[in-house]
Amino acid sequence: MDPINKLLLSIQSVDVAFIEKARARQLQLTKPPGSLGRLEEIANRVAAIQGSLSPSVDHSRIVLFAADHGVCAEGVNPYPQAVTAQMVANFLRGGAAINAIARVAGAELEIVDTGVAFDVPGDEALIRRPIARGTRNFCVEPAMSREQAIAAITIGLEMAERAAADGCHLLGMGEMGIGNSTAASALTAALTNLPVKSVTGAGTGADEACMLRKRSAIDRALTLHLPHISGPLDLLARLGGFEIAAMCGCCLGAAVNRCAILVDGFIATVAAALAVQFDGRVKDYLFAAHRSTEPGHAPLLQMIGQRPLLDLEMRLGEGTGAALAIPLMRAAVEAFTSMATFESAAVSERESPAP
Repeated sequence: MDPINKLLLSIQSVDVAFIEKARARQLQLTKPPGSLGRLEEIANRVAAIQGSLSPSVDHSRIVLFAADHGVCAEGVNPYPQAVTAQMVANFLRGGAAINAIARVAGAELEIVDTGVAFDVPGDEALIRRPIARGTRNFCVEPAMSREQAIAAITIGLEMAERAAADGCHLLGMGEMGIGNSTAASALTAALTNLPVKSVTGAGTGADEACMLRKRSAIDRALTLHLPHISGPLDLLARLGGFEIAAMCGCCLGAAVNRCAILVDGFIATVAAALAVQFDGRVKDYLFAAHRSTEPGHAPLLQMIGQRPLLDLEMRLGEGTGAALAIPLMRAAVEAFTSMATFESAAVSERESPAP
């Protein structure tokens, strides 16, 4: 049995009956029924994931996976590939948007090198798990071997298991990789059967000439690889990236460890959609943090059955949307666990209508 299938055996569906128990508790709290809207839905799902009417998301961590992409050889991005390593160094110095927002959210931040093409100066804080110095150009050959895809998935699983062992109650995931919106768009087109143009956006700000190269690269890749794809592992190996595969593994690992996971934007969501392709039960553990302006994001959200918690017209990545959603998750759970009940507060409940 390959390690992925072995992993899937340990994923359990969330008990729907426990969600009903949480809803029953919501009706006992000192508020009109349903008045906290989607905060109630969040708390109910977290309670069911943890199997407790006293859930906690106090300890949160964002894992940011970084890697490079061989398709950059096709001129699909306005930034040079060296920016991936430069931004990883910026994360480690605490100078990026994700650092600022994670600090506000009170979340730990881990940076994982799954396959950055250029050297990142030594830093003990960087978790080094490189598969290779970037994937290969999927316009001419598979982005990675199946063995490499499995290895990258395993990195994500390792990070989720490590977080669970450290007592994390809530995971967030993000990415960094020049060219990864091209890989994500190719994967989205393959997953949804939608036209390439409808699921491909500007990424980091591509102009029209760059967009033409980007769409052309994806079209050529799909023509080359689709006849040979029979499942999510083939999709990852032929069209994906090391960081996308690692995020997929992180979603699988969160489900194995019964941990809620906040999915960031477009690129993280394609990883989550692939995890759901491996095992539909993963859906139970996913929370879509925000709605990206990338056009491929909406069909992926539909595929994983999630409504985003926030809509701030963001498209940065880095796990920034996940970090912003953490305080929202905390507020939902805190209201659920610490509000008084009508009985304990001696507050009269709503009167039943006269017969």
